Amino acid sequence: MPYQKLTHFDESGRAKMVDVTDKSVTDRKAVANGSVHMKPETLQLIQQGKVKKGDVLSVAQVAGIMGAKRTPDLIPMCHPLMLTGVNMDFNIEEKPDERGLAVISITASVKTKGQTGVEMEALTAVSVAALTIYDMCKAADKDMILGEIFLSSKSGGKSGTYERGGD
Repeated sequence: MPYQKLTHFDESGRAKMVDVTDKSVTDRKAVANGSVHMKPETLQLIQQGKVKKGDVLSVAQVAGIMGAKRTPDLIPMCHPLMLTGVNMDFNIEEKPDERGLAVISITASVKTKGQTGVEMEALTAVSVAALTIYDMCKAADKDMILGEIFLSSKSGGKSGTYERGGD
């Protein structure tokens, strides 16, 4: 990939918010993924509704949506955006992985019609949902691992479409 100039710095190297005034308004979408690895017994508690703090995946879903909406409050150079959609999906893998851990995979899809993309909102949504799962289950399993969080795809804007390649 050719070198691209970093846009969040001015000529003197100081941080700045990118000026999007002259950018076109386009439909934009970003999808991010992440995971939480846990003891199979912890997953059973979640599935059976026995976590004392409540319905873990319902709370994580709302937390992820809230995280997407609050991204500019957390990431200094992000623009406040009018999000038109945020969808959170969870996929449960009960069969233990190579470490003997069950996995909850998290996917966040975020949309807007605007002058800048929603990649950071999607990544924040996944991160906040994963942290919420950890918070709600930490009394039962402090050994949970938050897995790789990454951008899967994005569309819209001057840079066009991005699809993550195979790892």
